[in-house]
Amino acid sequence: MGSSAATTATFCATLVDEWLHCGVRHAVVSPGSRSTPIALEIANRHEIEMHIFHDERSAAFAALGIAKASGVPAILVCSSGTAAVEFHPAVVEAHHSEVPILICTADRPAELQGVGAPQTIDQQNLYGVSVRKFVNAEVADDSENQTWRPIARDLFATSVGKVRGPVHLNLRFREPLMGAAIDLPPRHEKSTVIKDKVVLPSARSLRELKKALNFKNGVIIAGPENYRSESILHLAESLSWPVLADPRSGARVPSKVVVAAADTILRDEGFSKKLQPQVVLRFGTLPASKVVNSWLANCGAKQIVITTTPTLADPDQLCALHIVGDIDELCAGLISERSNEQAQKDSVSWLDLWSSAETSAQKSINSAIADEPGLTEPGVARAIYALLPEASHLVVSSSMPIRDVEWFAAPRTGLRVHANRGANGIDGVVSTAVGIALATRQPTTLLIGDIALLHDVNGLIGLVIREIDLRIVVIDNNGGGIFSFLPQAQALDAPKFEKIFGTPHGVNIKMLAQAHQINTQEVANMSDLAEVLSQRGPWLARVVTDRQENVKVHERINQMVASNLR
Repeated sequence: MGSSAATTATFCATLVDEWLHCGVRHAVVSPGSRSTPIALEIANRHEIEMHIFHDERSAAFAALGIAKASGVPAILVCSSGTAAVEFHPAVVEAHHSEVPILICTADRPAELQGVGAPQTIDQQNLYGVSVRKFVNAEVADDSENQTWRPIARDLFATSVGKVRGPVHLNLRFREPLMGAAIDLPPRHEKSTVIKDKVVLPSARSLRELKKALNFKNGVIIAGPENYRSESILHLAESLSWPVLADPRSGARVPSKVVVAAADTILRDEGFSKKLQPQVVLRFGTLPASKVVNSWLANCGAKQIVITTTPTLADPDQLCALHIVGDIDELCAGLISERSNEQAQKDSVSWLDLWSSAETSAQKSINSAIADEPGLTEPGVARAIYALLPEASHLVVSSSMPIRDVEWFAAPRTGLRVHANRGANGIDGVVSTAVGIALATRQPTTLLIGDIALLHDVNGLIGLVIREIDLRIVVIDNNGGGIFSFLPQAQALDAPKFEKIFGTPHGVNIKMLAQAHQINTQEVANMSDLAEVLSQRGPWLARVVTDRQENVKVHERINQMVASNLR
């Protein structure tokens, strides 16, 4: 009994075996010596796809992308010291967006702590409140082998539990680091696939919800959540209520009840007053649109939020009722109880008002974009959303890309949209897209700005050998385009604004991509864009725009929408 290289290897092999039994199929590993025991045992299992990322920050966001796309946590491995610190941005994003990750940081044994040993820092509770659970595993000992499977299983169950998110296992390894695993402790005979516990809304909450559905003028906000879009749409049809569908919700599909152009419609103050609802039923998180959120905050309607976890996004503190439960089952129950046909008939005029506004807005957006002499950022976002093949994925960076897709993308089917909107940062977007492509092996397109690309340029390392279909469209306006829409742009003189907010970088993005042996293309018109989007990746296409002109383009589109609505 005791500790040895064989014991360490057996411990790690047991962890990996148990996670395999739980359904884990991906591991993201950054090279390092101290992490040898766990890395080797992952490599020994052919059932797990092992992805090597040189940069730990990039690795963590790739693990985030894998879990976002698959719903199953990946194992994330690094060596000791500051390598573990580099995981932190992705851990924070996973925490806020409720994405599961199994984080394994290698560490020095107790005798090397606090004595100046190289690559040794205090890794206990390194990520603070951003992880659902932290376990510090001391050097493995044979006498404790019956605890190894429960450790792995408990971490997995916590990660995919009531509030999904990252968990952290700190593994202290003593040299020698290479050993051969021997007999693994047996799996518990009652060990089965872990299932989420079903949360049932209270009877009082359901009564209050059903009462609210009797209002004639209601609006449904479909945000990203764990539900089938058909559930929301069928409920909306039974109520004759419009659905303001976020692109990430899966509900932005062709339907009379779906409104995709809510941002542009509600910018017209006069018309938005005609659309004041009596009740708002929101599924999932808030939209990215400041216009829509401001309208929600000022409309005076009773607001009900339904989510699958207890987490509530309500910065304006407007939620009168928060219901946690299975959204598909809840919608099905509500639809089956709808019997007041007259209420539906009375609501038709309300729905028609929204539907006609949506039709007018979509025609206006098309006309306004067509009138522009060259490619515009709204036009690129709208075209990409429309032209991508069926059964593909679109990853959208924060800042302007997520807003342009939300504001201007018209309804369609067969596309799944992803964005890191937990903490709303621009870091790790390239690597997140790589992770989504690795998990799905389906066509994946990334729409990203130049600053966000440069922020995660290490996500391009090794891209050409990963055998994934990743198509990267970069909006290159030589700086931070979103700041041109903020008050700072008018309040500051041009040189000061450019230095602090415009932040031109002067990087040749095409040469940067070519340094990674990635095929590149300059896109100058819509024909070029359509042609490149039809090609299998990996490739990078660069679209050059002007930040000041981009503000004017958005204003022209919004003015045309408002004019035609009036």
